[in-house]
Amino acid sequence: MTRPEIIGSERSSYTRVVRMVCEEKGIAYDLTETLLGAADIRALHPFGKMPVLRHGDLVLCESKAIATWLDRAFAGPQLIPSDPRLAALTEQWISFINTAIDPLLVRRYLLAYAAPKGADGKPDRAAIEALLPDVRAQLALLDGAVAATNHLVGDSFTLADIYLLPMLHYLKLLPESGAMLAPSTALGRYLEIHAARPSYVRTVPPLAPPRRAPAA
Repeated sequence: MTRPEIIGSERSSYTRVVRMVCEEKGIAYDLTETLLGAADIRALHPFGKMPVLRHGDLVLCESKAIATWLDRAFAGPQLIPSDPRLAALTEQWISFINTAIDPLLVRRYLLAYAAPKGADGKPDRAAIEALLPDVRAQLALLDGAVAATNHLVGDSFTLADIYLLPMLHYLKLLPESGAMLAPSTALGRYLEIHAARPSYVRTVPPLAPPRRAPAA
């Protein structure tokens, strides 16, 4: 049987989600490294986003669809719990992360550092300062969510945690969010604990920023 092929970038948080699912479940896979906006991604995803998964004649895009299929199609620990209540809570947290937390913490705050739009190439301090109250509020919400069990859902590692950890990896590198992820905080301890997981260690991205493919 062919191995699943993940097409994306090792620097992409959503590509890392899918890779961590494979690592947690013991699925051997191939990573085809590509650039943001590359033709091979545009040919498989209607909006040119990564990752895409190819397995035999199955082609899937969107990380949540890919992760759910991998969890159901392969043996190994269940990352979406079978208990309906815990499964619903897992889906709820993934939705929060994808629709509210990632757009603020990654697409706006993180990218203000990683891809500044100013002519001088420096981060826009005014924009960052304006975002910080909401950044603090979201990280406080997450801090409270993991304080009791070091997991987002119940007392076991789920797909919700896998969605959050790649984001925290990058936020730990920035000055304001890094301070909010100090080991003295519940969220900092949560990151420290799960950063020791083999699935996390094996998928740590390089520090260099992602590149984009040249315009066609």
